[in-house]
Amino acid sequence: MGAGAKHQMVFVDRLLATLVHLRHGVTHEVLACWFGVDRSTVTRAVGEVRPPLAERGSTVSPDVRLRTLAEVVEHLGQTGKTGIIDGTEIRVRRPAVGRKDRDRFISGKNKQNAVKAMVFTDGDGRLLFCSPTKPGSCADITHARELGLVKLLTDGPAVEILADAGYQGLGAQTGGRVVTPPHRKFKKNAPDWYEEIHERQRKTHSSRRIRVEHGIAHLKNWRALARHVGRREHMDDTVQAIAGLLSQQQTADRILAWQT
Repeated sequence: MGAGAKHQMVFVDRLLATLVHLRHGVTHEVLACWFGVDRSTVTRAVGEVRPPLAERGSTVSPDVRLRTLAEVVEHLGQTGKTGIIDGTEIRVRRPAVGRKDRDRFISGKNKQNAVKAMVFTDGDGRLLFCSPTKPGSCADITHARELGLVKLLTDGPAVEILADAGYQGLGAQTGGRVVTPPHRKFKKNAPDWYEEIHERQRKTHSSRRIRVEHGIAHLKNWRALARHVGRREHMDDTVQAIAGLLSQQQTADRILAWQT
């Protein structure tokens, strides 16, 4: 009892150092200078504070906190709101030479080493869930299936989930609950009337789905997700912690807006 090295930073300082590191990307060396401690003390503080932040979940109201994808689907069913999903990529350091799964981190979209997370927002762009990360080569629809989204929607409440073309195929598997952009029935030489209707439908869907892009943009404002230079095994906690902090900020902003 009481064995081991004593912390040179009180909890408030450890929490503050972690938030500054996540929000602004300040290195541990700089934080050590600010707080007058050794770099290893800051590293230990961030490593201890980040997991509890990741476990908090996303705040949608003062008394409602969502921690799992199942809770998100249930919440949408109870409130009757539309959900929106999309994948986002975060650049990471290139895996070491000789690692067997080295190529798995190469994104097919950006041709860079990255990990991918699925972001879930409501129709207003409020963050509801951010999934654990997968290597960048994983397709969006594959990631959604591995997270169990198909089963949750099939067995759960009747909700509407908007998605981009990367999720085409989930609509048929979920009884139409996942709505993707309309398919083109004419690959070439389409009639003018069809082009006009298809373009109008595509724009309507895009204008509804754009809110998730705003949610992703708010996530990427945190420097730790603009480009991750730390260890990849810490990425899941980093993403979850930032998602929870951002959702709480969004909820606080909405409460202040209602009061004024």
